[in-house]
Amino acid sequence: MPNLTVEMVQRGRGPSTEEAARRLGVAREIRSAREKLTSQTGLERAFDYELLRHYAQYRAGAGIPLAGFAAALAAAATFWITLPVAAAWALGVFLMITLNTMLSRRFLNADAETIPLRHWRRHFLIGEVLQSLSWSAMIGLGATGGWTFALIGLVIASAVTTMLAATVPLAAVAALVPLALATAALATFSRAADALLLVTMAGGAQLFFLGLSRRLYAATMGALRSRAEKDAVFGELEQAKANSDEARRRAEEANLAKSRFLATMSHELRTPLNAILGFSEVMKNEVFGTHIAPSYREYSNDIHDSGLHLLNLINEILDLSRIEAGRYELNEEPVQLAHVVEECRHMMGLRAKAKNQTFHDLVDDALPRLWADERALRQIVLNLLSNAVKFTPPGGEIWLKVGWTASGGQYVSVKDSGPGIPEDELGTVLSSFGRGSLAIKTAEQGSGLGLPIVKGLVELHGGQFQLSSKPREGTEVVVTLPASRVMDTLPPVEIDAEPAGPVRGALNRAA
Repeated sequence: MPNLTVEMVQRGRGPSTEEAARRLGVAREIRSAREKLTSQTGLERAFDYELLRHYAQYRAGAGIPLAGFAAALAAAATFWITLPVAAAWALGVFLMITLNTMLSRRFLNADAETIPLRHWRRHFLIGEVLQSLSWSAMIGLGATGGWTFALIGLVIASAVTTMLAATVPLAAVAALVPLALATAALATFSRAADALLLVTMAGGAQLFFLGLSRRLYAATMGALRSRAEKDAVFGELEQAKANSDEARRRAEEANLAKSRFLATMSHELRTPLNAILGFSEVMKNEVFGTHIAPSYREYSNDIHDSGLHLLNLINEILDLSRIEAGRYELNEEPVQLAHVVEECRHMMGLRAKAKNQTFHDLVDDALPRLWADERALRQIVLNLLSNAVKFTPPGGEIWLKVGWTASGGQYVSVKDSGPGIPEDELGTVLSSFGRGSLAIKTAEQGSGLGLPIVKGLVELHGGQFQLSSKPREGTEVVVTLPASRVMDTLPPVEIDAEPAGPVRGALNRAA
């Protein structure tokens, strides 16, 4: 049966972060492809609407300047044609400008979600063609001698039209066709070489304006895509923040529920457990008489040992929960680290002797005292020594070191000659209830809470926890306590009963 891994648990809880991001990207691509297929221009609806909106804004804002330009051309044209003819031409241009301006404003006032984009694009295309035809009527000046003035007017109208309709490329092309035909028709009013050259240059300028409008369209599309990507990123960030807030709220609720559960269950479990331990100890010691069957005494020992193991497990779970919740209170006092380590080594000596293991001590007894929690330090050293004895094979060696650090602090190092821990399992053994493959194969008893509790207690003291191990080279754990906890006090100052001569004279003069 394969071992249960973190990835399998995460997969059971739901998709991972990478999987969720991949699914979101695929959904976005599918939605974009669907919108492109249903669009006439091959773009997404949002892009189509933005391009038409830009066009409508340009046209609505250019109405008055274009009307002023048409009035100026009509006034200047009176040098070659009569005033009524010039006024009629200007009136026709005014009507087309007004028509396009009204269409643009109606488009801007419509609902962006329900507006038919294909319908409005067709209207804008027809409006551009009609307005270009009104501008093209200037070719009538060619028969009256003002064809040069008409040529210049057509070139300016071509530039303005292509720039205003740049965001709708089809409209820009449709608007330029009548103006280009009118420009070419002016060549029929003069056969001179310079006139043909001017007409050719005007046609080239109109093509240049068309290419410039295409560049403007590409720039607008690039800006729209950048804005869409930015909006998408902002949307994803907001969604991620909302998910993070929701996950944090659920985690806080789960943590509160866990604390309540542990507080309740610890009391509920300890009450019957005390009875189990008490009665099993009475039966084990045969207080009320010898057992008839010798196996009953063995059963009593097993019950008592199992009860103690369960009690230790409950205490470890409660300690870890208090550490993770930040509710573990340190009872700090002056502590001699070397003495604490020596007591713990003595306590574990019987277990090590039973497995024929050898302790190598290198302890500096001259170390000053620490300002720390003695119970926490004892729990740290006992857990480290217990793991070393547990996983070191019979006849192995354990090195125990206590000394100064380079920064002025103190450290405890426990190293064994066991089989070691693979590098990919270092994170597992440091996690809550995490057990390495060696512990699982050898069926060693343990809850997987020893090292997480040690790490949490060390961090509460402001220290550092370092675990290093390699297969077949053993394991070493180094616990470092900061220099700020070292109580390096000065010896007391001895004061004589009567001051010396010079001091006594100074005191007399002061009196």
